[in-house]
Amino acid sequence: MRTEWVSLIVFVLAYALFVALPTRRSWVACIGGALLILTGALGVKEALLVKINWNVMGLFFGTLILAELFLMSRVPALLAEWLVDRAGSTRVAMLSLCALSGAISMFVENVAVVLLVAPVALSLADRLKISPVPLLIGIAVSSNLQGTATMIGDPPSMILAGYMKMGFWDFFVYEGRPGIFFAVQIGALASLGVLAWVFRRHASKPAHVPQEKALSWTPSWLLGALVAGLSFSTLIDPEFAWFAGVFTMALGLAALVWFRLVARWGSTRELAKSLDWDTTFFLMGVFVLVGALSDSGWMDRLSTFMSGSLGGNAALAFAMIVVFSVLVSAFVDNVPFLLVMIPVAQKVADQIGTPVPLLMFGLLIGACLGGNLTPIGASANVVTIGLLRKRGYTLTFRDFMAIGIPFTIAAVLAGCAFVWIFWGV
Repeated sequence: MRTEWVSLIVFVLAYALFVALPTRRSWVACIGGALLILTGALGVKEALLVKINWNVMGLFFGTLILAELFLMSRVPALLAEWLVDRAGSTRVAMLSLCALSGAISMFVENVAVVLLVAPVALSLADRLKISPVPLLIGIAVSSNLQGTATMIGDPPSMILAGYMKMGFWDFFVYEGRPGIFFAVQIGALASLGVLAWVFRRHASKPAHVPQEKALSWTPSWLLGALVAGLSFSTLIDPEFAWFAGVFTMALGLAALVWFRLVARWGSTRELAKSLDWDTTFFLMGVFVLVGALSDSGWMDRLSTFMSGSLGGNAALAFAMIVVFSVLVSAFVDNVPFLLVMIPVAQKVADQIGTPVPLLMFGLLIGACLGGNLTPIGASANVVTIGLLRKRGYTLTFRDFMAIGIPFTIAAVLAGCAFVWIFWGV
């Protein structure tokens, strides 16, 4: 069998299993990569050294370590409780928790944010004797939304940064125009209006939430150092080949040394176990799967087909990529989808003569925000359902989508309108 068909069949089977076996996605991705090597579609050296973007992997894993210590420091919980106690009404307190969850998600993995803020939200709901369901859904979808805003917020953002050779501040201003960060903030404001309507009945004074004390501010300073260092990444490493990963891993190792010798909040082994190894190996496997698929020529055929169907219409191309991304990401993992679609979007932009950032930013918004449509579209949503189930609340697709659909529509339309205004001409 020709290698191009092997690559396609292995990828399609792996993608189907990502949907059918979401808790085994890292195994599926790695086994799929191993099959490509065993069948001769890829060589071992090519798969491990060329197809896997080790700069992105270093950026991802180093950020994992720093984010985990940031959560353990209790600083985010302190901020959440401080906001609730100073809110003028329960509605404002609920909106503040959602907004804070989004802000933290610019730097911390979404699932971890939900697990951190959820206890504060549940405590508030218990004291007011109200259902925690709308608030926890709001926290989950807000976390998913803002993970798109920065280079270190979510794996898809890191992947796009690697492909487009973007530095940290390129998410704010890119090629002299407003970047994806501001598009996400416009979307966040629009979606916050949706949540304000959902929480409209909660006008009473919020209950007092006991204040915690921060164990240490050192992890917060380390995250600040990460942002500062990545600010210079494009100057030091304009090709996005090594600096971001090496610098982030160096900070992560320094944080581990600090944790072991100074903080002593637990064993280093337990800390290592708490890190997201599943996503780490999933990313590595998917890099190999998509790398082989890219070499096979199937993406070129897809981009040629799309370009021919669009007839050079930039608005139609932008709308098609956004809508397609939203719908697909509502049900399946956005990482392999994004890795496949990035080179396709690049080729479509080149072929119809439209700015590449227009389609790339639309792709990122659609792929990341589409997960908010359904309770299975993002890991943070699944975790939220589990937390509510433990409290005796059964959440149906309809319950989640009653909030998720208007939230997503508002955020996507507002964010994409912003992108089109600044990049559509």
